[in-house]
Amino acid sequence: MGAVALKNSVYILPQSESSVEDFQWLRREIVEQGGEATVVEADFVEGLSDENAEDLFRSARDDEYAKFAEELRALTKKARGKLSQAKRTEFETAVLRIERQLEEITAVDFFGASGREITAGLLGALRTRIAPTELSLPVPVAERREAFIGRTWVTRTGIHVDRIGSAWLIRKTIDPKAEFKFVAANGYAPEPGELRFDMFDAEFSHVGELCTFEVLCQRFNIRESGVQAIAEIIHDIDLKDNRYDHPETEGVAALIAGVALSNRDDLERLKHGGMLFDALLAHFFKKLN
Repeated sequence: MGAVALKNSVYILPQSESSVEDFQWLRREIVEQGGEATVVEADFVEGLSDENAEDLFRSARDDEYAKFAEELRALTKKARGKLSQAKRTEFETAVLRIERQLEEITAVDFFGASGREITAGLLGALRTRIAPTELSLPVPVAERREAFIGRTWVTRTGIHVDRIGSAWLIRKTIDPKAEFKFVAANGYAPEPGELRFDMFDAEFSHVGELCTFEVLCQRFNIRESGVQAIAEIIHDIDLKDNRYDHPETEGVAALIAGVALSNRDDLERLKHGGMLFDALLAHFFKKLN
């Protein structure tokens, strides 16, 4: 059902008709087996806040996504080189299995855990690797930048390092007139003219081992050395693979975490996070030039 444990024998779900129905069915099973159970609707008064509860759900889903990310990385490494039809079929079977299991997780990913985009990108990379023909990133759009000016850019609420960095990059380098819209992770239907980033089925999101910030750099041909260093730091924080291992990474991760903890509002996170990345860009400009 996607419930998380609040304490011994207390499990919570977001309040909805379907959640109440799920718990009522579970209670009936428990009572029929001779046990006791109570379904209640509750508001947090002290101690745990709604925000803390949402973080519990995201953390639980991220742990599940991380297991699939590890498996997808291992399968992608094994799928290198020319594949026989038998091997291709074997990998396709594994992809279908993972897709079905991921669908079960995303169905109970109520608050949009960041691991969903990571696993979606890795799954896409594996599909590309086992496809009969080699595919690559979409054609760069740098020559059409004027088509991206003054747009509304949409992403998931609760922005963190990749979404904060990507929004900063969009406004600084791609679309200085950009407006940002933060929506629920599940079930959002984009309005005409909107561009989505770092969310499921977005125009700009994870591709293989690239985080959204890196994808934006590639698609818009952004090659400045300072921006590339920031991209590598965001990659390591977001994907947690320590590929680049900059000495600044740990400090940036701590500061971004502080921005998120200090600001519930996404526009405030973007404001303070943007100042952090401005300062980081100045740092790298001096360091690398």
